[in-house]
Amino acid sequence: MVLPMNAVHRFEAARPRLEAIAYRLLGSAGEAEDAVQETFLRWQAADVERIETPEAWLTKVLTHLCLNQLASARARRETYVGQWLPEPLLAGDPMLGPADTAEQRESVSYAVLVLLERLSPNERAVYVLREAFGYPHREIAEILDLTEAASQQIFHRAKKHVAAGKARTAVDEAAARRIVEEFLAAAGSGRTEPLVRLLTEDAVAIGDGGGKVPARAKAFEGALAVAKFLRGLFRPSAAKRSLVGGSAEIHVTTANGGPAVVAVVDGRVVGVMCLEVTAEGIAAFRNQVNPDKLQRAARTWAATDHGAPLLTVF
Repeated sequence: MVLPMNAVHRFEAARPRLEAIAYRLLGSAGEAEDAVQETFLRWQAADVERIETPEAWLTKVLTHLCLNQLASARARRETYVGQWLPEPLLAGDPMLGPADTAEQRESVSYAVLVLLERLSPNERAVYVLREAFGYPHREIAEILDLTEAASQQIFHRAKKHVAAGKARTAVDEAAARRIVEEFLAAAGSGRTEPLVRLLTEDAVAIGDGGGKVPARAKAFEGALAVAKFLRGLFRPSAAKRSLVGGSAEIHVTTANGGPAVVAVVDGRVVGVMCLEVTAEGIAAFRNQVNPDKLQRAARTWAATDHGAPLLTVF
Protein backbone atom coordinates (compact mmCIF):
# COMPACT_ATOMS: atom_id res chain seq x y z
CA MET A 1 0.00 0.00 0.00
CA VAL A 2 1.27 3.47 -0.88
CA LEU A 3 0.79 5.89 1.98
CA PRO A 4 -0.47 9.41 1.29
CA MET A 5 2.27 11.98 1.83
CA ASN A 6 0.59 13.47 4.89
CA ALA A 7 0.64 10.02 6.55
CA VAL A 8 4.35 9.62 5.74
CA HIS A 9 5.07 13.08 7.16
CA ARG A 10 3.09 12.27 10.29
CA PHE A 11 5.12 9.13 10.88
CA GLU A 12 8.43 10.91 10.24
CA ALA A 13 7.43 13.61 12.72
CA ALA A 14 6.86 10.85 15.31
CA ARG A 15 10.05 8.92 14.47
CA PRO A 16 12.43 10.70 16.93
CA ARG A 17 10.06 10.08 19.84
CA LEU A 18 9.50 6.47 18.79
CA GLU A 19 13.24 5.84 18.49
CA ALA A 20 13.87 7.38 21.92
CA ILE A 21 11.18 5.16 23.49
CA ALA A 22 12.47 2.04 21.75
CA TYR A 23 16.09 2.71 22.78
CA ARG A 24 15.14 3.04 26.44
CA LEU A 25 13.06 -0.12 26.24
CA LEU A 26 15.67 -2.23 24.44
CA GLY A 27 19.05 -0.73 25.38
CA SER A 28 20.15 -1.17 21.77
CA ALA A 29 20.15 1.51 19.08
CA GLY A 30 20.17 -1.07 16.28
CA GLU A 31 17.22 -2.98 17.72
CA ALA A 32 15.41 0.32 18.36
CA GLU A 33 15.81 1.30 14.70
CA ASP A 34 14.48 -2.10 13.64
CA ALA A 35 11.45 -1.78 15.93
CA VAL A 36 10.64 1.67 14.58
CA GLN A 37 10.97 0.43 11.00
CA GLU A 38 8.62 -2.46 11.74
CA THR A 39 6.19 0.07 13.24
CA PHE A 40 6.34 2.01 9.98
CA LEU A 41 5.52 -1.16 8.02
CA ARG A 42 2.48 -1.73 10.28
CA TRP A 43 1.49 1.91 9.75
CA GLN A 44 1.89 1.48 6.01
CA ALA A 45 -0.41 -1.56 6.03
CA ALA A 46 -3.07 0.09 8.21
CA ASP A 47 -6.07 2.15 7.14
CA VAL A 48 -4.48 5.30 8.51
CA GLU A 49 -7.43 7.52 7.66
CA ARG A 50 -9.52 5.62 10.20
CA ILE A 51 -6.96 5.89 13.04
CA GLU A 52 -8.30 8.61 15.34
CA THR A 53 -5.13 9.24 17.35
CA PRO A 54 -2.08 8.30 15.25
CA GLU A 55 0.48 9.11 17.97
CA ALA A 56 -1.22 6.77 20.44
CA TRP A 57 -1.60 4.06 17.79
CA LEU A 58 2.07 4.26 16.84
CA THR A 59 3.23 4.21 20.47
CA LYS A 60 1.10 1.15 21.22
CA VAL A 61 2.36 -0.77 18.19
CA LEU A 62 5.98 0.14 18.94
CA THR A 63 5.73 -0.73 22.63
CA HIS A 64 4.26 -4.17 21.94
CA LEU A 65 6.96 -4.86 19.36
CA CYS A 66 9.57 -3.92 21.96
CA LEU A 67 7.93 -6.09 24.62
CA ASN A 68 8.11 -9.06 22.26
CA GLN A 69 11.74 -8.21 21.53
CA LEU A 70 12.55 -8.01 25.24
CA ALA A 71 11.10 -11.46 25.83
CA SER A 72 13.26 -13.00 23.09
CA ALA A 73 16.27 -10.90 24.12
CA ARG A 74 16.28 -12.48 27.56
CA ALA A 75 16.63 -15.90 26.00
CA ARG A 76 19.42 -14.70 23.69
CA ARG A 77 21.34 -13.11 26.55
CA GLU A 78 21.50 -16.43 28.34
CA THR A 79 23.88 -17.55 25.57
CA TYR A 80 25.60 -14.17 25.18
CA VAL A 81 29.38 -14.40 25.51
CA GLY A 82 30.46 -12.57 28.66
CA GLN A 83 28.71 -9.59 30.23
CA TRP A 84 25.87 -7.86 28.36
CA LEU A 85 25.83 -4.06 28.49
CA PRO A 86 23.59 -1.55 26.70
CA GLU A 87 24.72 0.26 23.58
CA PRO A 88 26.10 3.70 24.55
CA LEU A 89 24.98 6.85 22.76
CA LEU A 90 27.26 9.87 22.58
CA ALA A 91 26.19 13.46 23.23
CA GLY A 92 24.15 14.93 20.43
CA ASP A 93 22.52 11.68 19.34
CA PRO A 94 18.80 12.39 18.79
CA MET A 95 17.92 8.89 20.00
CA LEU A 96 18.71 10.07 23.53
CA GLY A 97 15.37 11.83 23.36
CA PRO A 98 14.01 14.53 25.68
CA ALA A 99 16.30 15.93 28.37
CA ASP A 100 14.23 18.76 29.79
CA THR A 101 13.73 17.27 33.25
CA ALA A 102 15.95 15.40 35.70
CA GLU A 103 13.72 12.33 35.29
CA GLN A 104 14.13 12.35 31.51
CA ARG A 105 17.91 12.70 31.72
CA GLU A 106 18.20 10.00 34.36
CA SER A 107 16.00 7.56 32.44
CA VAL A 108 18.56 7.33 29.65
CA SER A 109 21.68 7.36 31.84
CA TYR A 110 23.89 4.33 31.33
CA ALA A 111 23.61 3.30 34.96
CA VAL A 112 19.79 3.34 34.83
CA LEU A 113 19.72 1.46 31.50
CA VAL A 114 21.73 -1.27 33.24
CA LEU A 115 19.25 -1.28 36.14
CA LEU A 116 16.29 -1.48 33.74
CA GLU A 117 17.60 -4.86 32.61
CA ARG A 118 16.52 -6.23 36.00
CA LEU A 119 12.88 -5.24 35.48
CA SER A 120 10.21 -7.32 33.82
CA PRO A 121 9.24 -6.15 30.31
CA ASN A 122 5.99 -4.63 31.61
CA GLU A 123 7.78 -2.85 34.46
CA ARG A 124 10.31 -1.45 32.03
CA ALA A 125 7.62 -0.23 29.62
CA VAL A 126 5.57 1.48 32.33
CA TYR A 127 8.67 3.08 33.85
CA VAL A 128 9.91 4.42 30.51
CA LEU A 129 6.55 5.73 29.31
CA ARG A 130 5.79 7.42 32.62
CA GLU A 131 9.19 8.61 33.83
CA ALA A 132 10.81 9.62 30.54
CA PHE A 133 7.84 10.65 28.43
CA GLY A 134 5.24 11.69 30.99
CA TYR A 135 2.41 9.51 29.72
CA PRO A 136 -0.54 9.53 32.13
CA HIS A 137 -1.39 6.14 33.60
CA ARG A 138 -4.69 6.14 31.72
CA GLU A 139 -2.82 6.17 28.38
CA ILE A 140 -0.19 3.68 29.57
CA ALA A 141 -3.00 1.33 30.60
CA GLU A 142 -4.48 1.57 27.09
CA ILE A 143 -1.08 1.00 25.45
CA LEU A 144 -0.29 -2.08 27.56
CA ASP A 145 -3.85 -3.43 27.90
CA LEU A 146 -3.83 -2.96 31.68
CA THR A 147 -6.07 -1.25 34.19
CA GLU A 148 -5.02 2.21 35.31
CA ALA A 149 -4.57 0.93 38.86
CA ALA A 150 -2.28 -1.85 37.62
CA SER A 151 -0.19 0.68 35.69
CA GLN A 152 0.25 2.78 38.83
CA GLN A 153 1.24 -0.25 40.90
CA ILE A 154 3.73 -1.45 38.30
CA PHE A 155 5.26 2.02 38.06
CA HIS A 156 5.74 2.35 41.82
CA ARG A 157 7.31 -1.11 41.95
CA ALA A 158 9.65 -0.36 39.02
CA LYS A 159 10.65 3.02 40.41
CA LYS A 160 11.43 1.43 43.77
CA HIS A 161 13.67 -1.18 42.10
CA VAL A 162 15.55 1.49 40.13
CA ALA A 163 15.94 3.76 43.16
CA ALA A 164 17.35 0.89 45.23
CA GLY A 165 20.06 0.33 42.64
CA LYS A 166 21.27 3.93 42.56
CA ALA A 167 21.41 4.91 46.19
CA ARG A 168 24.46 7.17 45.80
CA THR A 169 24.38 10.88 45.08
CA ALA A 170 25.67 11.90 41.66
CA VAL A 171 27.88 14.95 41.11
CA ASP A 172 27.36 17.78 38.65
CA GLU A 173 28.78 17.66 35.13
CA ALA A 174 31.76 19.95 35.76
CA ALA A 175 32.83 18.02 38.86
CA ALA A 176 32.39 14.72 37.05
CA ARG A 177 34.63 15.84 34.20
CA ARG A 178 37.35 16.93 36.66
CA ILE A 179 37.22 13.54 38.35
CA VAL A 180 37.41 11.73 35.00
CA GLU A 181 40.43 13.81 33.99
CA GLU A 182 42.06 12.94 37.34
CA PHE A 183 41.25 9.29 36.65
CA LEU A 184 42.97 9.40 33.25
CA ALA A 185 46.04 11.05 34.76
CA ALA A 186 46.15 8.37 37.45
CA ALA A 187 45.58 5.57 34.92
CA GLY A 188 48.39 6.89 32.74
CA SER A 189 50.80 7.05 35.69
CA GLY A 190 51.10 3.26 35.86
CA ARG A 191 50.54 3.34 39.63
CA THR A 192 47.72 1.73 41.57
CA GLU A 193 47.51 4.02 44.61
CA PRO A 194 46.22 7.18 42.89
CA LEU A 195 43.55 5.12 41.18
CA VAL A 196 42.36 3.53 44.43
CA ARG A 197 41.94 7.00 45.97
CA LEU A 198 39.47 7.97 43.23
CA LEU A 199 37.26 4.89 43.62
CA THR A 200 34.54 3.88 46.05
CA GLU A 201 35.40 0.85 48.18
CA ASP A 202 32.86 -1.29 46.31
CA ALA A 203 33.70 -0.03 42.82
CA VAL A 204 33.09 -2.40 39.89
CA ALA A 205 34.46 -2.65 36.35
CA ILE A 206 32.51 -4.51 33.66
CA GLY A 207 33.34 -5.04 30.00
CA ASP A 208 31.19 -6.18 27.08
CA GLY A 209 33.12 -7.66 24.18
CA GLY A 210 30.31 -9.83 22.86
CA GLY A 211 32.77 -12.62 22.16
CA LYS A 212 34.37 -10.47 19.44
CA VAL A 213 36.83 -8.50 21.56
CA PRO A 214 38.51 -9.90 24.69
CA ALA A 215 36.62 -8.89 27.84
CA ARG A 216 36.58 -10.63 31.20
CA ALA A 217 33.40 -12.64 31.72
CA LYS A 218 33.23 -11.70 35.40
CA ALA A 219 33.21 -8.15 36.76
CA PHE A 220 36.13 -6.79 38.77
CA GLU A 221 34.90 -5.88 42.25
CA GLY A 222 36.43 -3.71 44.96
CA ALA A 223 38.64 -0.64 44.67
CA LEU A 224 41.97 -2.48 44.64
CA ALA A 225 40.92 -5.10 42.08
CA VAL A 226 39.42 -2.42 39.81
CA ALA A 227 42.49 -0.18 40.15
CA LYS A 228 44.83 -3.03 39.21
CA PHE A 229 42.67 -3.86 36.20
CA LEU A 230 42.61 -0.23 35.04
CA ARG A 231 46.35 0.15 35.53
CA GLY A 232 46.87 -2.86 33.28
CA LEU A 233 44.28 -1.68 30.77
CA PHE A 234 46.10 1.62 30.21
CA ARG A 235 49.59 0.11 30.25
CA PRO A 236 51.17 0.17 26.76
CA SER A 237 51.96 -3.17 25.12
CA ALA A 238 52.63 -4.54 21.66
CA ALA A 239 49.81 -7.08 22.10
CA LYS A 240 47.24 -4.33 22.65
CA ARG A 241 48.47 -2.29 19.70
CA SER A 242 48.19 -5.40 17.55
CA LEU A 243 44.69 -6.14 18.85
CA VAL A 244 43.23 -2.70 18.11
CA GLY A 245 45.41 -1.87 15.12
CA GLY A 246 47.57 0.88 16.60
CA SER A 247 47.82 3.34 19.47
CA ALA A 248 44.56 4.54 21.00
CA GLU A 249 43.73 8.19 21.55
CA ILE A 250 41.72 8.67 24.74
CA HIS A 251 39.11 11.44 24.92
CA VAL A 252 36.77 12.57 27.67
CA THR A 253 33.21 13.03 26.45
CA THR A 254 29.60 12.45 27.43
CA ALA A 255 27.60 9.28 26.77
CA ASN A 256 23.97 8.86 27.82
CA GLY A 257 24.21 12.17 29.63
CA GLY A 258 27.07 11.07 31.87
CA PRO A 259 30.89 11.15 31.82
CA ALA A 260 32.58 8.75 29.44
CA VAL A 261 35.97 7.92 27.98
CA VAL A 262 36.23 7.14 24.27
CA ALA A 263 39.15 5.19 22.78
CA VAL A 264 39.84 6.00 19.12
CA VAL A 265 42.31 4.30 16.77
CA ASP A 266 42.90 6.01 13.41
CA GLY A 267 39.55 7.76 13.69
CA ARG A 268 37.74 4.52 14.57
CA VAL A 269 35.94 4.22 17.92
CA VAL A 270 37.11 0.99 19.57
CA GLY A 271 35.66 1.49 23.03
CA VAL A 272 33.32 3.64 25.09
CA MET A 273 33.77 3.48 28.85
CA CYS A 274 30.86 4.96 30.83
CA LEU A 275 31.78 6.06 34.36
CA GLU A 276 29.39 6.29 37.27
CA VAL A 277 30.76 9.23 39.25
CA THR A 278 29.27 9.82 42.70
CA ALA A 279 29.99 12.10 45.63
CA GLU A 280 31.87 9.19 47.23
CA GLY A 281 34.07 8.52 44.18
CA ILE A 282 33.86 6.56 40.94
CA ALA A 283 31.51 3.66 41.62
CA ALA A 284 31.48 1.87 38.26
CA PHE A 285 33.28 1.54 34.94
CA ARG A 286 31.16 0.00 32.19
CA ASN A 287 33.26 -0.55 29.10
CA GLN A 288 31.58 -1.26 25.77
CA VAL A 289 34.05 -2.75 23.26
CA ASN A 290 31.71 -4.98 21.24
CA PRO A 291 32.08 -3.50 17.72
CA ASP A 292 28.43 -4.28 16.95
CA LYS A 293 27.41 -1.88 19.72
CA LEU A 294 29.78 0.93 18.70
CA GLN A 295 28.60 1.60 15.16
CA ARG A 296 26.16 4.39 16.00
CA ALA A 297 28.59 5.96 18.48
CA ALA A 298 31.25 5.87 15.76
CA ARG A 299 28.96 7.74 13.35
CA THR A 300 28.19 10.38 15.98
CA TRP A 301 31.88 10.70 16.81
CA ALA A 302 32.86 11.18 13.18
CA ALA A 303 30.29 13.95 12.76
CA THR A 304 31.38 16.03 15.77
CA ASP A 305 34.38 18.10 16.80
CA HIS A 306 36.05 16.45 19.79
CA GLY A 307 39.38 18.24 20.18
CA ALA A 308 42.73 16.78 21.13
CA PRO A 309 43.00 13.55 23.14
CA LEU A 310 43.97 13.74 26.80
CA LEU A 311 46.01 10.57 26.59
CA THR A 312 47.52 8.21 24.02
CA VAL A 313 47.99 4.60 25.09
CA PHE A 314 48.93 1.15 23.82
